[in-house]
Amino acid sequence: MSNRRNLYFYHKRDADMLAKAATLYELAERYGFTLVQDPAKANIIASIGGDGTFLQAVRKTGFREDCLYAGISTNRSLSMYCDFKIEDTSKMIEATNNEQIEVRRYPAIEVTVDGQSTFHCLNEFSIRSAIIKTLVMDVFIDQLHFETFRGDGLIVATPTGSTAYNKSVNGSIVDPLLPCMQVSELASVNNNRYRTLGASFILSGDRSLTLKIAADGNDHPTMGMDNEALSIRHVEKIEIKLSEKRIKTIKLKDNSFWEKVKRTFL
Repeated sequence: MSNRRNLYFYHKRDADMLAKAATLYELAERYGFTLVQDPAKANIIASIGGDGTFLQAVRKTGFREDCLYAGISTNRSLSMYCDFKIEDTSKMIEATNNEQIEVRRYPAIEVTVDGQSTFHCLNEFSIRSAIIKTLVMDVFIDQLHFETFRGDGLIVATPTGSTAYNKSVNGSIVDPLLPCMQVSELASVNNNRYRTLGASFILSGDRSLTLKIAADGNDHPTMGMDNEALSIRHVEKIEIKLSEKRIKTIKLKDNSFWEKVKRTFL
C-alpha cells in the first residue's frame, strides 16, 4: 500500500452520502493519501455503499488492472465485496499501518454481442426474455452444439458472482481461485422437441460459450451486466469467455471468500 497513495472515492453525490463520507476524506488526507477527482489518476479506488456500488465503481472506471479496488459498506454488515464498515475507521487505520491487507484477484467474463460491442462483467451476465414468451437459444461450447435451450433465460456467472443471482436459481458456489464461468438455467422447458441439461455446468477458463438467438420474434432480450441492463435490438449471437482481466481487490487477512460465504449464508 505504501506505493499506492492516489485515492478516489466512488459514491453517490447526494447530501446524505457526502456527509457520511466526509470523515473518510479527512482520514485519508491525515494519513498521507492524495485525493484525486479523476479516477484515471487513482491507483486505489474505494467504493462507499454496498456490493452494487462496488460493481458500479469497477464498471464506471473501466475494469482497471493497474489499481486496487476496495469496498466500504454503509450498512451494518459487511458483504461479499465490502471488507470495511464506514464507521469502523480504526480498523481501516490498523489494517493499513500493520500490513493486514492482502490483494485478491477476481476473474471477470468478456461478453461480445453480434461481433461488435464487447463488455466485461465481474458478477454475471444474464439474458432473459423481454416479453411473455420463452426465449430459444442454441448453446455452443467451443464449436460444439451442446443444446437448444427454451425457457426464461440463462445466467453466466463468475466465481464471485456464483453467490449472487446464480445462487438464487440453485447454481453452485465456486471458489474464486478457480478461473472459470458457470452457466445456470432460468425456467427451462423440457419436452420431446427441446431438451436441456437441467443443471448448472461449469466451464474452464479455456472454453468459450456462444448463444445464438432463434429468429422467432423474441430477438430483443433483456441482458444484464452485473447490476446494469443492456438494451440492444435484434440480437443474433452472444459470445462469452473468461476475460484476461483480473480485478485486484483489497481484502483483510481474516476475511477470505469462504469466511464471507459463511458469514452471509450460514
